[in-house]
Order: sequence, then structure tokens, then C-alpha cells
Amino acid sequence: MKLTGAEIVIECLKEQGVDTVFGYPGGTILNVYDALYKHSDEIRHILTSHEQGASHAADGYARATGKVGVCLATSGPGCTNLVTGIATAYMDSIPVVAITCNVGVSLLGKDTFQEVDIAGITMPITKYSMIVKDVNVLADCLRRAFDIARSGRPGPVLIDITKDVTAATCDYKAKKMKKPTPVKGPSNAELKAAGEMIAKAKRPMIFTGGGTVMSGASKELTELAHLIDAPVCDSLMGKGGFPGTDPLYMGMLGMHGTKIANRALRECDLLIAAGVRFSDRDTGNTATFAENATILQFDIDRAEVNKNINVDRALIGDMKETLQALLPMVEKKSRASWLKEIDKLKEKFPLKYDNSTLTGPGIMQMIDKKTNGEAIIVTDVGQHQMWASQYYRYTEPRTFLSSGGLGTMGYGLGAAIGAQVARPDKQVINIAGDGCFRMNMNELLTAARYNIPMIEVVINNSVLGMVRQWQNLFYDKRFSQTTFTDGVDFAKIADAMGVKSYCVRTNEEFAAAMDEALKADCPVCIECRIDSDDMVFPMAAPGQAIEEAFDQDDLNK
Repeated sequence: MKLTGAEIVIECLKEQGVDTVFGYPGGTILNVYDALYKHSDEIRHILTSHEQGASHAADGYARATGKVGVCLATSGPGCTNLVTGIATAYMDSIPVVAITCNVGVSLLGKDTFQEVDIAGITMPITKYSMIVKDVNVLADCLRRAFDIARSGRPGPVLIDITKDVTAATCDYKAKKMKKPTPVKGPSNAELKAAGEMIAKAKRPMIFTGGGTVMSGASKELTELAHLIDAPVCDSLMGKGGFPGTDPLYMGMLGMHGTKIANRALRECDLLIAAGVRFSDRDTGNTATFAENATILQFDIDRAEVNKNINVDRALIGDMKETLQALLPMVEKKSRASWLKEIDKLKEKFPLKYDNSTLTGPGIMQMIDKKTNGEAIIVTDVGQHQMWASQYYRYTEPRTFLSSGGLGTMGYGLGAAIGAQVARPDKQVINIAGDGCFRMNMNELLTAARYNIPMIEVVINNSVLGMVRQWQNLFYDKRFSQTTFTDGVDFAKIADAMGVKSYCVRTNEEFAAAMDEALKADCPVCIECRIDSDDMVFPMAAPGQAIEEAFDQDDLNK
């Protein structure tokens, strides 16, 4: 049958199982929005307040479900407003397809109104970007975009379509959604060699990351840990990949990781790195990272092997499939003396904070208690992000959504909207600092417009908390441009946007507000006023060995 390019876009979205898109219309993409209008009963469109919010919402949708998230934008500033969200997805390997429209083919390269080479701009931050100038190849290009986004190591793809292509017609034939292109796994010989490495280890340790979550390998990884008595730590992106309530769990590794995990790394003789890319925030000084251990790495992307940390053996392939093949080759072995050492570290270095007043850690522990650890927690970036990673116990994958690699302030609210739309069966809570909230509070209008029942918790310390912490510790307390003196009332702003709001200053007030928010069937914003000088501990100084991480007790000595 003959369809316009715009109609082909909608039909291809339906082919790919897309039920929700996030976007903002404009001149060059009007044909697509007109076609979407006719299929509003099949594909839900969420109109965000800003295109960046749409890109983060698509990202949050993808992280919460494992499906491809989709966002739409028009040409010029519309599509360039997607760039930060696309880069965020790229750094964290999140499958997103961004569909933009450009000026007509005859107008390209002439500095036409709202013309920009978005495919060129996004080339370094996508798995693939393309511009479509012929309606006859449009359907195949769209299908290819989804295949690339979800296959192998996931990531964002941008497809730009000229406006005349959306108006032109051609024959269209529906096709079934293609299964992700498989990745070849390790050979039996490689698996056997890895099994022998594990068998020889006396003090094995597992470091799990985002790859475990994305591959759906949590069950297999947990089985491996208990099979070999290996204590487990995670990266920020790995939260929920191993249950935070498991006795083998040690907490997060790295700059703001627990002293338990960081010191265990120094003592282990085998580090099993499962789906991690050895970020600088995880490793600290690479010369001292796991210096007494051999390293076995699992990853789907060969480019990650020996990029930041040299390893002794790598198994390349989908982690779930690799672990399923490896587990029968691994013998169950008790390592009781090693686990006793870990238990001693847990007794010596527990996470602690002053609970006599309202603090970030106390807020997160209260949320954990009130939700029984079953909510989807989304964060922006900064101190609150670290408190959310330290004091909430994630027991399932895809329940912690945060910008890890790019560190995008303003990410959380859009992502939380996307996650709540994707998972109406879950309570979604975004944790934001006041600095981040200033960057994306306009998306509260989106939550209110669609009555999306997510909870926004704004931890307001009237400063850029993490930057101020660095200024406090490393810049002789020269607080340059990190203090907010405007005294803005975020609760009143939220209320003006149609969102139920609270402003709390004590633990008791926060507990009461959370109880009401969890019962509300509407978006809620809770502003929490805390002290400006609260810090995130432990902390390893940048460039130092992570086992040298310090806390307030160390500073007081």
C-alpha cells in the first residue's frame, strides 16, 4: 500500500512495539505529528516542557523497561535540545531512538531557517546517526535504527528525516520486528580457562556494573557469587544487579564507595569484573587498583577490554548467556575465612550519619523504609545521587536510574516521568538537589498535565552541594559561585504548577509527607531543607587510591 513518509514513521514505530513516545512538535516535523494524531489510540505521546526533557524521558523509559525509548523533535533548536539527553544515553549504553525532521532536501546547506546538521552533530555521541533524503529507504532506515539501538552493547541512534520525505509517498510493506543481532560468545576453551581461574582463587570478589542490569544477568551473577563465596560490590550503574540486602553485598566501589568494598579490593586475589568499564570514579589511581589480584572481565564490547585497566582474561559476549554457559563449569567451594575477613570490615566500617536532624542519608533511609525497598529511584547528579546509591537497598535490576557516565544535572525529573509512564505498577521517586531542580523543574508541568503519580524529592541545601564539598576539602573553603542566596520556595513553585507540595525541615515532617505522597494518586513534590555543609562520606580524593577513602572521623583525627 502507498503511504506518506510520515505514515511510514508511525507504522514502523508500531512494528517495533513502541507504545509511548516523548516529544515536542515544530514546523519540519508537523507531518509526523499529523500522522501520529490519527494513531493516538495506538501510540501515546507525552508532550514535555522542553526537548531535553523528552530525551531524558525516553532514556528513563528505556532504563526502566529494557525496551527502546523514543523521542521526537523538530529541526534547529528542537533537535539540538536533544543533544545532552542523547549524550547521557550514549555514556550509559541506553537504547534510545531519536527521530528528528529537517528542512527539505532542496533547502539543505543554504542556512535555511532552523536548519542544522543534527546527524553530524550527534555522530560522536550515538551508535549511529543518519539523515534520510529518499522516502523509498525510510522504512528500512527506521528498522535499522531500532536494530542498532538494541543490539550488542545498546545505545542511542538518531535518524533525521527531511520534511519533503515525510510528505512524499511510496509503497510500504509491514515487517515483523527483528530480533536483536546476536553477539558471538566465548569458546568452551575460554570458559574452561575462566573456570580454572575461579577455582584457584582463595579470595575472589565480584565487581558488577550496568552490563549485568542490561543483560538481565542478575540471577546468574547472584548464583555465581554464592557458588564461590565471593563478596560483591557494584558501580553506580550496577545498582540492583545484585541484591543490596544479600549477606555477600559490600556496597559500592570507588570514590564514594564503602570502605568495606574499597579495602576488600586490596585484599582479593581474583576480581571478577562483570559488565563494568572501570570508570575513573570507580578505580581512583589505576596503578594501585586491584594490584594484588588477577582480573577476569565479562563484557559485551571488546573495546572495553584493557582500555582503563589491564585484565588477565576477558570473556566477550552477552553476560547472561556467558554466565549460563560458565556456571556448570564452576565448582561450589567454601571460602569461609575470606568471608570472615569481609564481616570484620563490615563491623569496622559501617556507613553512618547524624540522625538527630534531617539529612540526605536519613531521607534515603526513610524512603527505603516507607517503600520497603521496592520503588524505582531516579536521581539527578550530585550529593543526593551518592546518598541515594549508599542508603537505599536496591533488590531488583532497573530500579535505580541515574546519569552515571555524563553526570547530567537536570536528568532526573524527565527520566522519572518516562519511568513512571513505563511502569505504572511501580512507585517512581526522583531524588534531586536544589541545583539540579533549577535546571528541569519545568517538567513538573508535564507530570501535572498527565497526572503522572511520581514523587519529586528536592534535597535543598541552598548550595551546589558536591561542588561546595570539593571547595570545602580541596580549595580552602573558597566557595566560588556555589551558594544560592535567592531563598526560592520550591514547594510554592510546585504548587503553582499544579503539583501537590510540601516543605519539610525535620525527620518527623518528612516521614509524614512521604506517607501522604505514597497514598496520593497524583504527582507530589517534597522540598527538604537540610544543612549547607552536609557532606558525602566516604570519599577518596581524586587521583588517589580508593582504599585511602576517608570520612568525617578521619578528618577529625
